[in-house]
Order: sequence, then structure tokens, then C-alpha cells
Amino acid sequence: MNKELIINATPQGVEIALLEDKKLVELHRENTENPFGVGDLYLGKVKKLMPGLNAAFVDVGFEKDAFLHYTDLSPYAKSLLKITQICQEWKAKEPYDFSRFHVEPEIVKTGKITEVLNGKPNILVQILKEPIAAKGPRLSCEISLPGRFVVLTPFNDIVAVSKKIHTSDERRRLQKIIESIKPKNFGVIVRTAAEGKNTAELHDDLNQLVAKWKQIQQNLQGAAVPSKILSEQDKATSILRDLLSPDFNRIVVNDKNIYNDIRQYLVRIAPEKADIVQHYQSGSPVFDTYAVTKQVKGSFGKTVSMPSGAYLIVEATEALHVIDVNSGYKSSSNNQEENSLQTNLEAAEEIARQLRLRDLGGIIVVDFIDMKLPENKKKLADAMEGFMRTDRARHSILPISRFGLMQITRQRMKPEVDIKTDELCPSCGGSGKISSTLVLEDEIRKNLDYLITHGHKNLVLMVHPIMAAYLQKGFPSKRMQWSLKHKQWIKIQESNTLHLVDFKFLDQDHEEIKL
Repeated sequence: MNKELIINATPQGVEIALLEDKKLVELHRENTENPFGVGDLYLGKVKKLMPGLNAAFVDVGFEKDAFLHYTDLSPYAKSLLKITQICQEWKAKEPYDFSRFHVEPEIVKTGKITEVLNGKPNILVQILKEPIAAKGPRLSCEISLPGRFVVLTPFNDIVAVSKKIHTSDERRRLQKIIESIKPKNFGVIVRTAAEGKNTAELHDDLNQLVAKWKQIQQNLQGAAVPSKILSEQDKATSILRDLLSPDFNRIVVNDKNIYNDIRQYLVRIAPEKADIVQHYQSGSPVFDTYAVTKQVKGSFGKTVSMPSGAYLIVEATEALHVIDVNSGYKSSSNNQEENSLQTNLEAAEEIARQLRLRDLGGIIVVDFIDMKLPENKKKLADAMEGFMRTDRARHSILPISRFGLMQITRQRMKPEVDIKTDELCPSCGGSGKISSTLVLEDEIRKNLDYLITHGHKNLVLMVHPIMAAYLQKGFPSKRMQWSLKHKQWIKIQESNTLHLVDFKFLDQDHEEIKL
């Protein structure tokens, strides 16, 4: 699979398109005016405790207070409160030695928010979800610092290896390496990208994350509340950190500064990939050149067509998203069951792409075409699992129900991507209404009467082809009636440049008469 990253920088922000085998699968937008990003760390002030919700509202500088639920408190929430206070009050030039920190007992899973955040303290929090609509950000106290190969989690002593690394020998090897190099008071999660990496590469990645934690401690010293303590990497480099693999063969950027930043980042983490970055300098938009704009227009909207003629209907409600699969004119065989299976398999692949592309979250209900055989339903469920394997968002897929419905839950980390593909009608201007044919006909007749009574002869009426056909239809036609009335022939000329409700009169010199 070939992967490409196309980056379009504009004054309003940065748009990032991820292509897999030339097909658009993810679209990200980073708004320069939006100060919040998932993964950013803030020093916040607990403003209000809500015992009924078992949650708290925290001021992190957004117009709406951020939401922190008890389930998003780390088991080491008391240790986090303690280190926040220590670092804020730390006066020495050298940073606090975290290896000397005494970890506090874990909080209970069934506890109350008032027991942990009583007194409304200052607390270090991480953005879990960006602000959506009128809601503030959602927060977490489970601080995690992601690197390319490992994720660093302070306060615990656990080493975990990604379940996507299936070889038991490789899992044991990575476990032993991390346990030998892990600093005290830190837990480490080994990412899938670490498979096959040597000790030096893993140690270097781990050291960079430990240095980042020291930077957090320094930034907390004397910090005002609320304030940003550490920013996550920009969207482009965070995508590269999470997705960079041998499959990546091109990164195209139309901004010189972003080009330099990405190239420097690649030189540091994967020098062999530095040459895949290209600075786009052509005059035409970069998204147009690489067919991203065309795919965006064709992939968003209520109806999504597929190459075979089948199509999807995507509807959003308050509670869930509904996707209906329709066969259209597709027919791959005379067997109805086989036709249904093939259409459903094609639809499943497109649905998996749509979930990533639009970043649909919550509950998604898919109404596939009915199939009778249980083995075909099993094939479809297995195929859906396979198509969604590349989706980085946490998701769960239930088997097809007796009603032919598949239920999917999917995590959403940012506001849903919603691109309007409709354009204003050139005739009605988006109102949904145009002048009645009778009203337009009456307006033409009045103008014709006026011009002829003022001495104009050999008039030419220029109208849209549809209107021209209407005026010449029947016996006697409207044109015949006007010609008999004024005792001169009224010539009608068709023009595709005119809108349906527009018309012009030309004189005998073929010049437009201004009315």
C-alpha cells in the first residue's frame, strides 16, 4: 500500500489529506485560531464540582469550562495533584528530581469526585477531546506522552506491549529491553512501530519523552492559572509520528516553513525517509493537482456513489449515524444472494473509509442489503473487521442482527468533518423558488408591447432554450399570438448563457436594448 500526505497551508490554517493508493482516507484541518489540540497539557483550576454527575468543570482558558469526569481521573490522581503543587512551588534552578518522588496510593474506581478534588485545587490536565459545538474541551488526568516507538506514562511502573505485535518472542524481547532502560516512576507502553527496533532506537525515543516530562515540570514552576504547559506536535508531524512506515512514499507541502519543519523531523526520526518530502511551488492549488478536491466533493454529502453503481445514504441524527446500503443497478450474477454479498462487501470497504474520512463517532447503524445465509453474514462481519483494522480510533463492531443491521461504536477525537458539497442554484440563488412561467411570460409580453409602441421593429427575443421551446409550443404558440397582435414577426433566439428566468431584447442591428 502506497501512502501519501498532501498538505495545503492557507492563512486560515492547514489542511492535511492522507491518501492510500491514491484514495483519500483521512482529512484533517488545523485551524490557526483554535488554541486547543488533543494531547495538549494545561494547568487548570477546578471551578465547580458536580456530585450528581461525579464530574468537575475545570478552567483551562476556554470560553466554556472544560469537563473532567471521575472515570477520566488517573488512578494516580493524588500523585498528579502532589507533583503539580511541588513543581509550582519549586524555587531551585535545577528541576525537581522525579526519581525521588513518592507515588501516592491509587484512588478507588468507584469513588466520588468530591473526595479527590475537594478544595478545588490547581491540576495538570491533558486535552482528551477538542471543543465541539458549544461544549468545552473534555479532559483527562491520565497523562501520556507519545513517542514514535513508546508512550511514557508517569507514576506507574507498568511495561505493556501492543497487542498488534503478535509474535510472542518479539513481545518478550521488547518487554526485557524496556524493563532494563525504563526510569523509575514511569510506565511505558510499547507501540506497534517498535517491532524489530534495537535497544539504541528505543532508548533514544524514551530519553526524548523523559526530557519532555522534565520540560513539563519546569513549565509548571510559577505558572499562572490557567495556562498551557506543553503543546502537542502540530497535526502534520503527529500524523507522521503515528503512521510513518515503509509504505509512505511521498509528502507534498505547499508551504516552505512547514516543509522545513517536516524535513527536520524526518531527519531526526527516520533519516532514510527525508527525501520523500517535496516542496510544491506550482501556481495551481496543491489539492487540485493531486485530485484531493475532486475526491472531497465526491465523498461528502448525503449520497456516496461506488464504482459498481451501488451507493450509500449517510444520515446523522442526534443519537446516532445511520448508513443505508443500496444496490443501484449493480448485478454481478443471476444469483440474488451472491449479488447482495458482493454489494455488501463493496459497501463495507467504503463505509470503513467514510468513518475515517468524516471521523464519525458514537453509534453507527448500517442497514446492509438482506442476506439469508449465515455464512455470508459471517463473511461480511469478518470483512468489516478487516477493513477497519487500519482505523486508529478505538472501535467495536457487533455481528449482523436478525434484522440485517450492523452496529458499530467508534471513538471521535475531534469535531466531525462536515463539508458542504451543495452549491447555490444559479437560477433561484438558493431560495428554492423561481418566477412562475406565467409571470415571466407576462413580463416578456409587457416589455414587447412597450418596445413596439415606441417604434422598435425586427425585434429578437433572446431566452434560455427551455423557455424558447415553451414560447414556440402549440398552435397558436405564444410567439404566433404576439406576432399577430403586433403585425410583425417576433424572432426567438436561444442562449445557453442566460439563466432560465432571464431574457433580452435585441434590435435590428443585433444590439441589446436596455429596458
